[in-house]
Formats: sequence, C-alpha cells, structure tokens
Amino acid sequence: MKSYVEWYPIFIMLAIDFAFAISNILLKKIILDGMNHLVFITYRQTISTICLAPVAFFVEKNTRPKLTPQILCNLFLSAIVGASLTQYLFLLGMEYTSATFSCAFVNMVPVITFLMALPFGLETINIKHGSGIAKAVGTLKCVGGAFLLTFYKGIPLIHFSDQQSVSPSSEGAISSSKIKERWILGSLVLFAGTLLWSSWFLLQSFIGKKYPCKYSSTVIMTFFSAIQSAVLTLSIDRRLSIWVPKEKIDMLSIIYTGLIGSGMCYVGMTWCVKKRGPVFTAAFSPLVQVMAAMFDVPILHEQLHLGSVIGSAIVIAGLYFLLWGKNREMQKVVHETEDKKEKELPFKDLETNSEYRIP
Repeated sequence: MKSYVEWYPIFIMLAIDFAFAISNILLKKIILDGMNHLVFITYRQTISTICLAPVAFFVEKNTRPKLTPQILCNLFLSAIVGASLTQYLFLLGMEYTSATFSCAFVNMVPVITFLMALPFGLETINIKHGSGIAKAVGTLKCVGGAFLLTFYKGIPLIHFSDQQSVSPSSEGAISSSKIKERWILGSLVLFAGTLLWSSWFLLQSFIGKKYPCKYSSTVIMTFFSAIQSAVLTLSIDRRLSIWVPKEKIDMLSIIYTGLIGSGMCYVGMTWCVKKRGPVFTAAFSPLVQVMAAMFDVPILHEQLHLGSVIGSAIVIAGLYFLLWGKNREMQKVVHETEDKKEKELPFKDLETNSEYRIP
C-alpha cells in the first residue's frame, strides 16, 4: 500500500496536465472569438473562488492556521505571479505567435524552476551520485527537446483533405516584417510568462510551509487574482460590452477553466509542491503540449510536424531521467533517516535501563 501512495503525486500531475491540455483547446477558441484577455481571467478566477470557497471552509475548518499580514502579502504576490500576470502574458503571447509555440515555452518551466531553486537550496546536484547525474542529464534533455520544439518544424506527418484543412491565417494579409515583429514581441512576452510561472512554484513552496491549507490558499489566491484582473481591466477599457461573452461556448470555457484549470488543478499542484517539491511539480509541464496534440490533430485538424514528435520524445525522456533522479534522492533520504533512528534507539534503551538501576 505504501508503494501505491508514492505514485499518487505522479497520477495527480498526469490528471492536471490532461485538464490543462483541454483548457489549451478552449483558450484557442476564446482567442479566436476575440474575448478580452483580462475579462476572461477575471471571470475564470471569480468562478474558481466561488466554487472552492465552500470546500475550503468545511474541509479545513478545524485545521486552518491564523492568517497573518505576511501570509496575505505572500498570497497576494502569488496571485500576481501565478495567476493574473502569467495567464495574461501567455494569452497575449499565444495571440502574437501560435498556441503550439506558446506550449513550447511551457516546456522550459521545469528547467528554469530547477535552476532558480538551486540558489535557495531547494534543489541540489551531486555529480558524484547517480541521482545527481540523472537530474543533470534530464535537465539538459528537457532543454534540448524544448529548443527542438521551438526552432525545428520539420515535414508534416498528416495530410488532411481540403475540407479538413485549417483555414488560412489572417496573418497572410499582414506584411512579413509586421509578422516578424509580432513574433519577436510574442516570444519575449512568453519568456516573461515562463519566468513568472517558474517563480510561482518556488513561492508556493515557501507559502506551503507557512500556510499548509491547499484549498484555503487557492481560494485566497484566486480571489486576489480576480480583483487584480478586474481593476486592471477597468483601468484600461471601461466599455460594458467587453464583459459580455460573444458565444455560448465561451461561457462554458470560462466555467471549465475556472473550476478545473484555476481551481482543482492549482489545489493539486499545491499539494504536489508540498509533497515532492517545486521541481517535481514543474517537471510535468512539458506533457501538456504532448497531450494537447492528442486533441489538436483530430478535433482542430492542426498539422503535426516531425520536429514536434522528436522534440516531445526527447522532453519525455528528460522528464523520466529527472523524476528518476528525484526518486532516488528521496529514497536515500528516507534510508538515512531510518538508519539514524535505528542507531539512536540502542542508546535510548541504555539510558532508560541505567535510570532504573539508580537506587
């Protein structure tokens, strides 16, 4: 039974990536419908707050620690870093480039998180041990796979009929120089979003120690994010028309991404960060693109290229090495702790016996 429990974080992260892959398709539809990005984020975070608040109140009623000003400030910062600004940057970057290209930047999150965790002592690399070598190799493989996904397209692998082919992009009417400028700007925006997303995992690791309530912390974070997005929206555009969804499916997308994407997925990631650390949780990010391709090709009829397949395979291989190294390190820590307890136990027994012998 203990061995099954150790697999729980992996199963949960796979389910989270699957949910994010579905959200990726819904986000494409929202962008095509022209919905205001900040309005979408406001609705999404509001729905997440409303749905999770009763769960947090009843489930963590007796275990919730006192909220201090420091914890509230950290959760406010977490809302900016992990929800409001990150989601806006990724939506903006997706609009300027493409959904596939934006997913490629998500593949860099594990590596950036790992590198950012090193100075804070949350992660270490010991090249003298096999686990350290595996983590280093896995990190390099993820980087290589991410760059291949980004810069190498390759030949198309699927030939759609004329009826199934994707409609030509509106960018055809735009000059090539304008497209290049938008692509460069989108790349910079996506890179900034990747840095913020990686920072959120580290920040959540710190918050989890001070306020270990995954439901309550997620509710407070999404509440702050909804307020931040609403204030920013009203300061930029005060037209009431932008708050009305253009299509019915847009409202369904908002409900799904709010309840699942910003609600349960953030709860699950918070729990995984607490159990296995920020790098373990971030290491599953590249699988979102792989799972999204499972829907993009048959449903949206997006083309699958050789570079995407090879890059995804390299990323998955790197992910396996990284997780194997993390698992070996955890096993080593557990064994060292058990050995230390076994060595201390005889000394405690001797001390107890000597106390009884004292007249």
